[in-house]
Amino acid sequence: MAAEARALAGSGSVELPEAVFAEPYHPWIVHEAVRAEQNARRAGTHSTKTRAEVSMTGAKAFRQKGTGRARAGALSTPQRIGGGIAFGPKPRHYTVKVNRKVRRRAMRSALSVHADRGSIGVLDAGAFDAPSTRRAVEALEDFAVGKVLVLVAREGEENCVKSFRNLQKVKVLPVEEAGVSDVIGAARLVVSQGALSHFEALAPERDRTRTRGEAVAS
Repeated sequence: MAAEARALAGSGSVELPEAVFAEPYHPWIVHEAVRAEQNARRAGTHSTKTRAEVSMTGAKAFRQKGTGRARAGALSTPQRIGGGIAFGPKPRHYTVKVNRKVRRRAMRSALSVHADRGSIGVLDAGAFDAPSTRRAVEALEDFAVGKVLVLVAREGEENCVKSFRNLQKVKVLPVEEAGVSDVIGAARLVVSQGALSHFEALAPERDRTRTRGEAVAS
């Protein structure tokens, strides 16, 4: 049975390509892709000073004997106030490498989850000849009221983007920046027809080769 998506701002449904929207759910692959995306967003600029870097003398605090106090060395030691930090964080990157084919399969898996549960809609961005929040609300009526929604659009669909970006619980993303974590974390997913063609390119190489061969034969 072919996967279908609800057509928003209109009636009927839109057939989705099975090569992209009928992928079985792979939890471990999705987890690796989401982990890599979240790590890539970390700045990694955290830094602490060691005892060699704090602005403090390294001289012995007071003499070893005769004061009646506990023995003490330099004031820059970690156990003292103002001293250096032991084993503290230093600037680093958190990048985790995920192979391209694995990332593509993870995205297909995330998209297929929405297709399977009927939480994906396709929007004709060309219908928005001017920004209109009212029309955006009407398009989402009975589909994503009060639920976290991600709208994926492509470049050149500014009127559609401006219509949806002021709605509560709606996150608008360019199709090039939409990640697996954004798709799998949304309760509802709306894809413009232009962005849908971008997702169709995620089909496995064998399916794209077969499609090109059929087009040549015809």
